[in-house]
Amino acid sequence: MTEPTATPERPQILTLTEAAAARARTILDAAEEPVAGLWIGVGEGGCSGKTYKMDYAREIGANDEVVEDKGITLVIDPMAMLYLYGTEIDYEDKPLESGFVFRNPNETARCGCGESFSV
Repeated sequence: MTEPTATPERPQILTLTEAAAARARTILDAAEEPVAGLWIGVGEGGCSGKTYKMDYAREIGANDEVVEDKGITLVIDPMAMLYLYGTEIDYEDKPLESGFVFRNPNETARCGCGESFSV
């Protein structure tokens, strides 16, 4: 398992707001089988080229980056790290939609529906 790597020279890849940590805790507690944490990745897709991906982390791979924030274990796909440095994940609960929101300083564009981004 990779240890968290935040240092004064290298900031933590991802951080969670209190709202995101609370929602992640609820989701992880509801898992039907034991999980290692919350898996975060970036995939190809959407009209802007890249999409954020989240799932249960069923195991921690040798090359995965592991971040502990507010009691939540985030397991980051090594191929996504380049795109995620400095990202804050929030959870917004609005009347017509609710979900995790990625605030990524590396984004250069985001599609109109907010489902994809480019860097």
